[in-house]
Amino acid sequence: MKKRITGIIITLLLLTTIIIGGSFYMLSFSLKPDFPKDEASAYKDMFSTYPFLEQWVDSLNAVSALKGMSILNKDGRHLNAYYIAAPQATDKTAVIVHGYTDSAIRMLMIGYMYNHDLGYNILLPDLQYHGFSDGTAIQMGWKDRLDVLEWMDIANDLYDNTQMVVHGISMGAATTMMVSGEELPPYVKCFVEDCGYTSVWDQFSKELKEQFGIPAFPLMYTASWLCDVKYGWDFKEASAIEQVKKCQLPMFFIHGDADGYVPTRMVYPLYEAKSNPKELWVVPGAAHAVSYRDNPQEYTTRVKSFVDKYILN
Repeated sequence: MKKRITGIIITLLLLTTIIIGGSFYMLSFSLKPDFPKDEASAYKDMFSTYPFLEQWVDSLNAVSALKGMSILNKDGRHLNAYYIAAPQATDKTAVIVHGYTDSAIRMLMIGYMYNHDLGYNILLPDLQYHGFSDGTAIQMGWKDRLDVLEWMDIANDLYDNTQMVVHGISMGAATTMMVSGEELPPYVKCFVEDCGYTSVWDQFSKELKEQFGIPAFPLMYTASWLCDVKYGWDFKEASAIEQVKKCQLPMFFIHGDADGYVPTRMVYPLYEAKSNPKELWVVPGAAHAVSYRDNPQEYTTRVKSFVDKYILN
């Protein structure tokens, strides 16, 4: 009997050790991945995918129109952003939010659309742990929403009483939706989210099953608890869908119908959770975060049609 009890205790201790070790690994794997953060790599990637950006960026740099700035957020972290004034003076402004392991530079294609094609002032922040911004780990949009609110105020001050759209892709889209549920200043007029996830819990559960063949219980629960201890938030509270439910401003939902990374199915409950006004475009054949790349003219036309309803000349 004593040997049996000892065996059970040893087994439980081993399982506990495995679960705790797995939780630490999951958190590090998800929130502290190794990826290039330098400008040179970001520009090289952008120019190879969007060759037209190189001439545009060169023209901006020739007149010092592409500017950088940094701030201290409320937690005392240094955050970086880039901003570009519109070709002609305007109060129309877009804050553009990048995705997971990307950076502000990697969103210049959307910056080009708003600034070059639509005549907007733009501001593109580096989220925590990305680009030149500080941070102990990726925040998956949840803490980032508070930083983006600060950047929105700064953009409004830079461009003097603006009419503003916030536009994000992937994790940046989730960030955008998370922002949308906060108390917002009157200059914010609408949002565009492109392939954002419903919640961090849903996205990580999906990745855990697909990449490792592991069910949500118990690892998601222990890793979420560990995230709360280390970073001050948990996977379930970091919910775009709950924030969207509180949003009263117009939102345009975009998602590729061939998206396997943030599955297309996620856009439908997000869209249903949002009250009117809202619009949805499920892009035929588009994989994750490439709807603009694959359909630049239609993407620009549809975004313009949406924002023009709420941001007036």
